[in-house]
Amino acid sequence: MRKQIKLIFIVILLLSVSLGFSQRKENDTINTGVIDVVKPYVPTISDAFKVKEVPALGDETTETKKEINYNIFSFPVASTFTPAKGKAAVVEKRAPVKLFDNYATLGVGTYTTILGEVYLNHAINRNESIGGYVSHHSSAGGIENLSFDDDFSNSKVNLNYSSKLRDLAWDVEAGFQHQMYNWYGVPQSQIAQAQANNIQVDHSFFDAHFGGDITFEETYINSGSFFFRRFGDNQGSGENRFIVKAKVDVPISDVEISTDFKIDYLGGTFDRSYFINQELNYGNILIGISPTYELKQDDLTINLGASLYYLNDKESGDNKLYVYPNITATYRLVNDVLIAYGGIQGDLIQNSYYGFANENPFVSPTLFIVPTDQLYNAYIGLKGKLSSNMSYNISGRYLADRNKALYKTNIIKNMSPENQYDYGNSFGIVYDDVDTFGVAGEINVDVNRNFKLGLKAEYFSYSTDSESEAWNLPDVKGSLFLDYQINEHWFAGANLFYIGERQDQLVIDGSLIPGEALSTNVNLDSYFDANAHVGYHINDQFSVFAKANNIADEGYQKWQSFPVQSIQFLAGATYKFDF
Repeated sequence: MRKQIKLIFIVILLLSVSLGFSQRKENDTINTGVIDVVKPYVPTISDAFKVKEVPALGDETTETKKEINYNIFSFPVASTFTPAKGKAAVVEKRAPVKLFDNYATLGVGTYTTILGEVYLNHAINRNESIGGYVSHHSSAGGIENLSFDDDFSNSKVNLNYSSKLRDLAWDVEAGFQHQMYNWYGVPQSQIAQAQANNIQVDHSFFDAHFGGDITFEETYINSGSFFFRRFGDNQGSGENRFIVKAKVDVPISDVEISTDFKIDYLGGTFDRSYFINQELNYGNILIGISPTYELKQDDLTINLGASLYYLNDKESGDNKLYVYPNITATYRLVNDVLIAYGGIQGDLIQNSYYGFANENPFVSPTLFIVPTDQLYNAYIGLKGKLSSNMSYNISGRYLADRNKALYKTNIIKNMSPENQYDYGNSFGIVYDDVDTFGVAGEINVDVNRNFKLGLKAEYFSYSTDSESEAWNLPDVKGSLFLDYQINEHWFAGANLFYIGERQDQLVIDGSLIPGEALSTNVNLDSYFDANAHVGYHINDQFSVFAKANNIADEGYQKWQSFPVQSIQFLAGATYKFDF
């Protein structure tokens, strides 16, 4: 009962407090509000202090390092394994080859052949050197079934000096050459007349030249060169040629354009033309510029450029401007395994008596010489490595030449003892517009460092404008070479050449045989020429060798009516030395 009275009392007290609070709130007249106190923020930077790398510790127990001892409880274990003795891998060692600065070679062979060479080089000091070269190759001849002398000789002398400085290197060289050949290729129908006139068929050439070049380091002018040649013969002919070249990097904005400059002067005279006893003069000056910009991106390299030539014919006074493309590109399809390349280029080719005579020594000293306008030389190909020791190159080419020089047998005309080349035994030059399509394949194999092998084959197809044939141009070419170092002393090698069929023409002046055929096309058979050599190194300085040329024993005709010597043998020795 007492507990219930206590609860009733508490409830009544709570109700009284509530009612009192409600009445007070209703009578309150003060409105409430919010007051915001704004104070500007003034940031302050506390004082900086340096953290010590090694804090000072007052704990003596941490300052004193305790010594730790490691104890290994090892027990002997019996083992029946016996390791085999190590053996070093066998590596083929080659004794270092002693190199010499000079050598001399002398050889003699059939057809009374003499072959000699001497090469000399001497270092004056660390940056300068001087050298020289002398060579001679001659034969007394003796080709079967010939009615005229077929001996020949070719001798050369050359001197050079070079210097290398800090920022540039330069050298100069001078030389002289004498060659002698015979117009022995008289057709069978003209031999009697030539013998009756007692002609002398020798033809000698003389060549003196001087030149030099210079190379710069870290300059816009990369290199420069000059060359002068005086060429003539024993028939009253003479030719001068002077060439100046320079290679410069021309800066344009942020790129450099590699630019080649060229000045080529040619002037010459022949004692007479082939049909008229009147002096024949020729000559021109050629000025060229060829800028090229190289663009590289990943595996692609492109050279974009053009060639511009100005030609002045000093005989006729004509001036002409030539423009050619000069674009090449390479792209690595599969690293070094497969590389595609191609390009289209053009050039103004300066023909010369020296160039013709060295390619065909049986030309007559009555040539009409003009430059060849090669409109374009377009090519495409694939090259690369099939393995670490085998490489290949396959290509296709299309050339468009205007005024291309072709060798053609001279017309047989009224013959006189003074002109020993009038009997169909010499060659002249005819010019024609010739388009050439060609494909080529090449493989080079390094079986090992002692054996190398190379094989190349080419096929050509020609289209002429005025001439009925592309005279004396072969349809197929092939070559193979090998070089084998048998052991430390013995070495051997061989090279083989194959030249396909060619076309020439035999023409007789109508005044000699009226009413008969004046011209006959002549097909020159293909030929195969195999050569081999073997040698023995007696010591580092002295070695002997033997050579065999034209092993197939073919008296083929490289030029119409000019058979070559059949199989030839030659033996000799080489001596290497230092001063």
